[in-house]
Amino acid sequence: MNSTQNERINQITSSTLIIGIDIAKFKHVARAQDYRGVEFGRPITFENNREGFEMFVSWFRKIATEQGFQDTIVGMEPTGHYWLNLAYFLREHHITCAVVNPLHVKKSKELDDNSTTKNDIKDARVIAQLVKDGRYAVPHLP
Repeated sequence: MNSTQNERINQITSSTLIIGIDIAKFKHVARAQDYRGVEFGRPITFENNREGFEMFVSWFRKIATEQGFQDTIVGMEPTGHYWLNLAYFLREHHITCAVVNPLHVKKSKELDDNSTTKNDIKDARVIAQLVKDGRYAVPHLP
């Protein structure tokens, strides 16, 4: 583990809500958890447009308020160009966005349940876990 990964892990505290999003062309799936992997709320599916993004932000802000989280980090796979609109929206709203390596998602998913099956809800959880473990990068958006 290198020092930058340690620095990223140290940014995730008990007051941080971690969101994992499985990105798709039309609809995204998100799950929320804390730094220990305890999940909150039900997974949410939302459209890849401004209305969907606003619904998503309302969903996780409600969880953050109910559970007493002060910070939020949203992790996603940089899938094609479909993630960019959401990343720009999050930046506009001063919400930390993180991207995870798609290969890490695939390999971590296999470790969790010994299955390579594709499942949006499962992928969202794996992405949140990778963020929790500091295996992410913060994208530099122009």
